[in-house]
Amino acid sequence: MFYFVKTPWLLKKLYPHCTWHVSTREKILYLTFDDGPHPVATPFVLDTLKEYRAKATFFCIGKNVVEHPAIYRRILDEGHRTANHTHNHLNGWKVKNDQYIHNILEAAKHIDSNLYRPPYGRITRFQVKLLTGIEAYKGSDRSFKIIMWDVLSGDFDTKLSAENCSLNVINKTKPGSIIVFHDSEKAFPRMQKALPDTLKYFAGKGYRFESIQ
Repeated sequence: MFYFVKTPWLLKKLYPHCTWHVSTREKILYLTFDDGPHPVATPFVLDTLKEYRAKATFFCIGKNVVEHPAIYRRILDEGHRTANHTHNHLNGWKVKNDQYIHNILEAAKHIDSNLYRPPYGRITRFQVKLLTGIEAYKGSDRSFKIIMWDVLSGDFDTKLSAENCSLNVINKTKPGSIIVFHDSEKAFPRMQKALPDTLKYFAGKGYRFESIQ
């Protein structure tokens, strides 16, 4: 499995209408969680964030919101931000544009947010234009801000240890970094150690953790 832990500058240049990090000199980090809500992983994340008074952004799959509405409600009630991650975790490179946009709009019926992250980070530049309103989509007045990332923890990688997931974040993060974890069954064995390690390390360095606005 190949992926970049630290997003290369060239990729950011290819997708200039996406947000990859937040420009700041303050000690602020933006933790994000993809693929939930999940009945085990998401409550663990919420409990852990609460220990550090940390806020985060949860990129939710629409069908999971439908299946776990109480957990989704808890995310919001505890002051975090939710965002759209399609209804069925679609890969934008492998489906037609109409199917892709329709799936995002289906998720939007259950996730009230103008933030969007493409599953796998795979989205065409034309799809970016459709979602951000640069190109019109069948008269839709919906416009999204597409949030990518600066640092991947790699918690989805079953060949990676939890310790290495922690080090991926600790070694590559800087002020304003958008960091990806996953509140999913697959990632949970690594995330449940990597997340507390990350929070402990950066809180000790005087950082605070905010949701994406």
